[in-house]
Amino acid sequence: MIPAMNEARNLPHVLGHMPKDIDEIILVDGNSVDDTIAVAEANWPGIKIVKQARRGKGNALAAGFAACTGDYIVMIDADGSMDPREIPRFTAALDAGAAYAKGSRFAEGGGSDDITALRRVGNWGLNYMTNVLFRTSFSDLCYGYNAFRKECVTIFALPDHADTSGPRWGDGFEIETLINTRVAKAQVRIDEVASFEFRRMFGQSNLLTFRDGFRVVRTIMRERFGFGAPHEVPAGQPTKAA
Repeated sequence: MIPAMNEARNLPHVLGHMPKDIDEIILVDGNSVDDTIAVAEANWPGIKIVKQARRGKGNALAAGFAACTGDYIVMIDADGSMDPREIPRFTAALDAGAAYAKGSRFAEGGGSDDITALRRVGNWGLNYMTNVLFRTSFSDLCYGYNAFRKECVTIFALPDHADTSGPRWGDGFEIETLINTRVAKAQVRIDEVASFEFRRMFGQSNLLTFRDGFRVVRTIMRERFGFGAPHEVPAGQPTKAA
């Protein structure tokens, strides 16, 4: 599942490296003004296109999750920074019993060509805060390359993706933290998967270090101290080992 906005130049690379045995690819378009949709359809015939109703990566992911029909869902960015050839690592973790496979640039075998010293320090601090408050062992909280069993979508409890009445909490870049903390609270089995992050190929990122870092901190505090709704584990989900 690929959220994309104005990524026409990057999609040939991303789709060109997708494993050929994937059953379904969903691209969620954030009202692109370039040829994102046409390029996607040309490079992967049969790709399912979904238009998001609101702005933000979180809303795009919610719309994509709702459209997925497979047993496993993999979320990957459209900018070329994440390698689609790593997808089998994520699905192997799910095959081995994990409910949620968390990509990590800091796990053994992972790495990054893109993360700055400031972001690295910030990421360490956010990992530490989350691990203390949620008793987890995340090494890369904010990295968005993840895979999970479809039933986990109910744990995420994301706002209605089709509601156009206004922005919702979870629509922005806090989405990965929101998902990760809710999965942690549900105590399903989480396995980390080593991943390498490349530099964005074309275009500019919408990520703003301080603004989005603040949103992540706010999300951690809201989720830890009860501002979010309770989340139940769907029947049949692997739980964390004691």
